[in-house]
Amino acid sequence: MLFLVLGKGKTGSIVAEVARERGHGVRVLDLTENRGASALTGPTVAGVDVVVDFTNAAAAVENMRAVLALGARIVVGTTGWYEKLNEMKLLAHKRGGALLFGTNFSIGVQKLFALTALLAKLDAYKFEIGETHHTSKLDAPSGTAITLGQIIEAEQPDAQVEITSHRVGDATGVHVVTAIGESDTLTLRHEAHSRRGFALGAVRAAEWLAGKSGAWEFREIFDQL
Repeated sequence: MLFLVLGKGKTGSIVAEVARERGHGVRVLDLTENRGASALTGPTVAGVDVVVDFTNAAAAVENMRAVLALGARIVVGTTGWYEKLNEMKLLAHKRGGALLFGTNFSIGVQKLFALTALLAKLDAYKFEIGETHHTSKLDAPSGTAITLGQIIEAEQPDAQVEITSHRVGDATGVHVVTAIGESDTLTLRHEAHSRRGFALGAVRAAEWLAGKSGAWEFREIFDQL
């Protein structure tokens, strides 16, 4: 397959590396080469199986609009743009393109989501979420922490889930879910050792998306990988 990776940052660079290791052709554009999605034209996207976006929220929206308008496919690992989600889903369906998005493409985090859903079935517990990321991460709380909160609230509609965010050095990502009861406390913790887990999940997501049309969240399909 041929993948077009948008973003030459830390995660985008590893996505390109992992894709090549898995035998795919890879082209990469950084933000300056694709300002305002100007490089995402028909000739550029022609022959590309899937576009993979790890840029920033504003750029990701522009990139999605351009790719989906062409009826092409895009995996979006960027967070902080979800107020535009319905618009992007409608565009994907209207133009026959494909969108696969997620707050976290780590398979380990997908397991954390599943375990959190089980934990959230507990009655008479208070739930808290803590997350720590690198200082250059702009959105806070993280998309992953927001998803964890939504999972808890789906099981406990009256729950008031407190989310605490920290930005420290080059921290790759730590998420902690705590259930505090009268008699005990339960804790789930995921700590990323590197960005490679995110990159591998994104590449596997792109492999899954090739040839499809529609819109999906990664946690809906990760068990099909």
